[in-house]
Amino acid sequence: MTTSSSEQVRQDPQNDPMAVVDPELRVRGVEGLRAVDASIMPTIIGGNTNSPTIAIAEKPADIIRQRSGPAPGP
Repeated sequence: MTTSSSEQVRQDPQNDPMAVVDPELRVRGVEGLRAVDASIMPTIIGGNTNSPTIAIAEKPADIIRQRSGPAPGP
């Protein structure tokens, strides 16, 4: 058996009952949890997964920052 760091957590809008996360990477059915890693990649990429994973993590970070407001200053 082989495992992969990608293709494990299906992302799709509300119309896919097999999707695990929504477009904002919230895990369906678990309040306060997001999938923020390579597992949401729909296919295995041919190169290193580091940069794409960082880009994936930036999306929910931006969403969370927008909802929380700006960080307090010094």
